[in-house]
Amino acid sequence: MDREDVEIKHREVVYEGYFRMDRYRLRHRLYDGSWSGEVTRELFERGHAAALLPYDPVLDAVVLIEQFRIGAYAAGWKPWLIEIVAGIIEPGEKAEDVVRREATEEAGLTVSELLPIAEYLPSPGGTSETTALFCGRVDAARAGGIHGLADENEDIEVSVHESRDIMALISSGRIRNAVSLIALQWFVLNRQTLRQRWR
Repeated sequence: MDREDVEIKHREVVYEGYFRMDRYRLRHRLYDGSWSGEVTRELFERGHAAALLPYDPVLDAVVLIEQFRIGAYAAGWKPWLIEIVAGIIEPGEKAEDVVRREATEEAGLTVSELLPIAEYLPSPGGTSETTALFCGRVDAARAGGIHGLADENEDIEVSVHESRDIMALISSGRIRNAVSLIALQWFVLNRQTLRQRWR
């Protein structure tokens, strides 16, 4: 089945602030060929994102960041999360441009090469957001400290992690957001190929 197997009856904006919420009334094709009854769904609209796992093949290390996240707080978790670099794609921007910009703003890094990893829907049951995920070659020799944009009240701590420690970091449960888990698991599986490519 494809997009033509969905019939939108009505769509309205029910909230617009920092993000937007839309309400859809629709029906869709069933696997037996008939149509469903009318379905009502609210959809969280936050735009599309791009994310970057910074990797230094010379040091054989990845750069991670830690920052406050309101979603983790609301879920009852520790609200400072260890993550990879990421940002929202603004109109007219390419995902590649976003991750290069965010690497500088969030981690003080310059990306010399980019390798696409995946493009996916983080939570398609409730949002249209997509994430374009990359691995980026960086020089992590001087990475560290606190970064972020003051006008956005960002307070981002940067840390460097040796590749041999990544599986233990994943297993510890300290990585609690999907994009970082996906990127780091991909890295564990592809590290040797990546090192040969960026030797």
